[in-house]
Amino acid sequence: MAEERLDALFVLDDALTIQYGKQIADFAMQKRLPSVFSAKDGVEAGGLMTYGPRYSEMMRSAASLVDKILRGAEPASLPMEQPTAFDLVINLKTANAIGLTVPPPLLARADEVIE
Repeated sequence: MAEERLDALFVLDDALTIQYGKQIADFAMQKRLPSVFSAKDGVEAGGLMTYGPRYSEMMRSAASLVDKILRGAEPASLPMEQPTAFDLVINLKTANAIGLTVPPPLLARADEVIE
């Protein structure tokens, strides 16, 4: 990746990227690459930002569906659900470290800014 002269890094969640999120964020910062993670954990580890579904809402919804199934509902009869709550988290400390200016309108829309 370092040899390809990338413009940015987008990191999807899987077992490997979750386990090495800090190292990935450190690599991106060292190479001055803006890094977008698919979950807040990556931003807390030093990634630049994330925009994605609010996992706490998804887990609550999943628990509700499991409860219905355990109470006898047929899984096929339950409605398909999609996330409705999304979070934008920006790590301003990382932006400053890689020399990136985050536009004020984007900062204003952020649900959380890490400084």
